[in-house]
Amino acid sequence: MTPAAGPAPAPADVAAAVAEAHRREWAFVLAATIRVAGDIDTAEEAVQDAYASALATWGSRGIPTNTGAWLTTTARRRALDVRRRTATALRSLPKLVDPEPPPVDELADTGESIPDDRLALVFTCCHPALSVEARVALTLRLLCGLSTADVARAFLVPEPTMAARITRAKQKITTAGIPYRVPAPDELGPRLDSVLSVVHLVYATGHTAPFGVDLMRRDLAERGRELARLLRVLLPGDPDVAGLLALVVLTDARLEARLGDDGELLLMEDQDRSRWNRGAIAEGAALVREALRARPPGRYALMAAIAAVHDESPSWSETDWVEILGLYDLLVDVWVSPVVRLNRAIALGFAEGPAEALAELDELAADPRLARYPYLAAARADALQRLGRVTEARLAYEEAQILTDNAAEQAFLQRRLDAIDERH
Repeated sequence: MTPAAGPAPAPADVAAAVAEAHRREWAFVLAATIRVAGDIDTAEEAVQDAYASALATWGSRGIPTNTGAWLTTTARRRALDVRRRTATALRSLPKLVDPEPPPVDELADTGESIPDDRLALVFTCCHPALSVEARVALTLRLLCGLSTADVARAFLVPEPTMAARITRAKQKITTAGIPYRVPAPDELGPRLDSVLSVVHLVYATGHTAPFGVDLMRRDLAERGRELARLLRVLLPGDPDVAGLLALVVLTDARLEARLGDDGELLLMEDQDRSRWNRGAIAEGAALVREALRARPPGRYALMAAIAAVHDESPSWSETDWVEILGLYDLLVDVWVSPVVRLNRAIALGFAEGPAEALAELDELAADPRLARYPYLAAARADALQRLGRVTEARLAYEEAQILTDNAAEQAFLQRRLDAIDERH
């Protein structure tokens, strides 16, 4: 935690160090601070104060060698100060609240043996007493450090709506006495699916950002990957955990080939497969085999199996689309989702032809849950183009371009439109 020796860092270097610490350390700092704060709001305020203090002091004192430890110590001290002041104030007032808060000394770390405080935070955020929407939103806000505005954009809801949702979720945790801990083994079953859903959404949101200039939110993808591995440590024999980790690892294996030399988005058919990580593919395939032993196989195992077929195919033309379609048929049975049906329709197009795909996609277009989903319009555009219906394809690509807020995807769609113009 000692500041680095040498000349005082430039303001830009301090700002960059604080930003990097926020990206890498936020979850660690908040999770550790909650243990002494007694409630989430106090912990959040203390952590935010710690980051503000870092901006104000690292320029004169130097950037610490261990920024996470510095921020955690600072945040926990601030949280303890708040608890001490609160305890003092309550002792000087009429006893209107019973029982009294615990003495400050009892707020120290209990030494509970868990792999990582972030897991306790995940399970707290994903408690069954909270709505599904609140669980995911609260985890993105607290564990990943997204602003309320960013969480609102990820869910396509107004910021005030999301702020109210997060506030209600925090209040529910307090009023319901939801404990800050990893559940006991006999409690894990009903809680785990919610946690897996949250971790998957965090990773997926990072893998393809719903908005912004960059294709990815690497901080979210890294956070989702780390949580998937931590769950594997906590529950090494659980097939659903193995399936989720397999899906993350197999998706990550293609990461370095997703962008071209000029930073443009490349679809799988255009990627240089020599850049795919063969070690990750081998690890993911082994996890898939383990996950598929469960009967019936879970949704993460099936999604990972689809990713494995892609990753193990020597080329795009040699992809076994019949097997992928069969796996989607199984997935539709265990996970009723319009997005799964959309992906199945795309696979159907490669297995049986674009006309069959378009029929399925047109049926899905009537589903209001996909009304503003850009990938539906993009899939229709591709099928229409393969059928030679160029004018309709152009309109569908333009629709997809309007619906996506990710600049990399917008640029990709523009290249598709330009290609149509060049040929016609």
